[in-house]
Amino acid sequence: MPQWEPRIVGRGRALEIILTGRQVKAKECLALGLCEYIVEDDKSRQKAEELAHQIAKFPQICVQADRRSVYAQEGLSMIDALEQEWFNGKKALSEEGLNGAKNFKKGFGRHGDFDKLG
Repeated sequence: MPQWEPRIVGRGRALEIILTGRQVKAKECLALGLCEYIVEDDKSRQKAEELAHQIAKFPQICVQADRRSVYAQEGLSMIDALEQEWFNGKKALSEEGLNGAKNFKKGFGRHGDFDKLG
């Protein structure tokens, strides 16, 4: 099992899975947060493409800044992570974020509804 597993499911559950070597089925993986979706056989590419199209509707400077932040904050304290987030996001905020916040205020992009964004 990957070393990141205890961070997702907790040390106790990770140890139980790792030490017993038991198989973790899809529904349990979803419940534990080890996967985001369960799809039917032969539908994983379709789901991946749906997600890619959804992400492509977002302002790309913001998307790239968010992605960088996830990786850059690993292992940092909360204060250092927030500082990293601020410096990483300054360009996105000035170039796309303010307009995006105005659109969000108008209701666009709320509750996972991104159909009117792009």
